[in-house]
Amino acid sequence: MKIIFENEDFIFVEKPSGVLTTPSRHQEQDGRSVLGLQLQALKNIQIFPVHRLDFEVSGLVMFATNPKSHALANFWFESHLVHKTYEAWTTGDSADLKRGETLIWKNLLLRGKRRAYESPHGKPSETHAIFRGYQEECLVWELQPKTGRPHQLRVHLFQQGFPIVGDELYGSETPFRPNAIALRAVKLDFSKILDRGSLPEMISIPGLSD
Repeated sequence: MKIIFENEDFIFVEKPSGVLTTPSRHQEQDGRSVLGLQLQALKNIQIFPVHRLDFEVSGLVMFATNPKSHALANFWFESHLVHKTYEAWTTGDSADLKRGETLIWKNLLLRGKRRAYESPHGKPSETHAIFRGYQEECLVWELQPKTGRPHQLRVHLFQQGFPIVGDELYGSETPFRPNAIALRAVKLDFSKILDRGSLPEMISIPGLSD
């Protein structure tokens, strides 16, 4: 765990892959490490998760340090005032891709017990994806989720024929690291929030290749 930025209201942490953001429903029997509990013990205060990353995903996570800030941050995210950016490495056929072009993927997603899938009863999901080139024979993507559905980025890339490296749940046959997939949250943009106090316009961390 690495603290990237903190003030009196929020703490931003770099989450490793292979760690839960918050406790699972069966935490007593689970046994996996939990980032939120580790941070709470480190700071000796109660903290409140603003958003979450999957167990296999690494990157930037935001926590609030008090209920008022937690409610405020939830409002920012629900009002789409905060923009999230991810980096992903995938396999797939890049013949029809143009570097720098923005692709927009939309569908209705429903969360099952283990997987999310497209369904007429699902919730609207939208991802903006930019193909950035290649890294170690993988395709590199910049992803901006416009909605925050569970497994959204993983499903959208899989549906387009670009499974994330290491993501066996969604079609990958290429190994990555243990308990990890090649998906990383790299940036949170707060520039649209006029009254954000001492919070900077943007907080970012290095990508998968750095």
